[in-house]
Amino acid sequence: MSNWWEDTATPRSAPPRKADGIKARSKRGEIAQTWWSRRFIEVLELLGMGGRLERGRRYARAGQVLSLSLATSVVVAQVQGSRESPYRARIGIRAFTPAEWKRIEEALAGQALYAAKLLAGEMPTDVEAVLGELGLRLFPDTMRELSMDCTCPDWEVPCKHLAAACYLLAESFDEDPFKIFAWRGRSRDELLDRLRALRGSAAPVHRREDDVPALADCLDSFWVGEPVAPAPIQDGAGPADAVLDQLDPLPITVGDRPLVDLLRPAYRAMTAEEAP
Repeated sequence: MSNWWEDTATPRSAPPRKADGIKARSKRGEIAQTWWSRRFIEVLELLGMGGRLERGRRYARAGQVLSLSLATSVVVAQVQGSRESPYRARIGIRAFTPAEWKRIEEALAGQALYAAKLLAGEMPTDVEAVLGELGLRLFPDTMRELSMDCTCPDWEVPCKHLAAACYLLAESFDEDPFKIFAWRGRSRDELLDRLRALRGSAAPVHRREDDVPALADCLDSFWVGEPVAPAPIQDGAGPADAVLDQLDPLPITVGDRPLVDLLRPAYRAMTAEEAP
């Protein structure tokens, strides 16, 4: 016979409604594949999310996460639970200040190996040590550094819906490590442009005076930098999706489609037009 406190400590919930959302690529074992995404999951486990991570892993693999969008300081996910309307799960983290980013970029640009790896799209293995010397951390060490909330009735924070979002967030870090920096407030393009500029000023190329073109001959290209490929965004999600996902589910449909789904293309188009 079970003890009464075991029966009442955690409310029993109905099984989740089946959803066809974003499914984790990993079908068994660990989801995180790279050292930096494993580091993120390890931090969550150390923060006491072990059991809830297991339930969240099942949600992530079953496709219960309908959308996942990342913007500066916040990740927003729509997760299908047992109720008809999906829950909104948010994971917040403090963005580094402009002054902190300036110190980080100068430290990374000061080491040729760090700069080369980042410019090649790789995460340096000791990047945490670099930030540690500056008194900063790339990944949180305590729950006080994370802000989590979910619209579900579960009193536990983080709940399984938040845990599912964390797993898919870790997978997105596998695909693009620059999303970790974007979460902290610096996009891929901004960071790489800044590193190129710092490396260029730190290590000038000495040329003969007669090899240097006159300024008047290169005004049309003087301020043009190298093209930078945009960071891949999971399922087309971006800042516009983060804005829409912050909203509570709208009780409006057009035909059989929710209004928010019809608004997404327009929001993404406006964001694309505003992008430099």
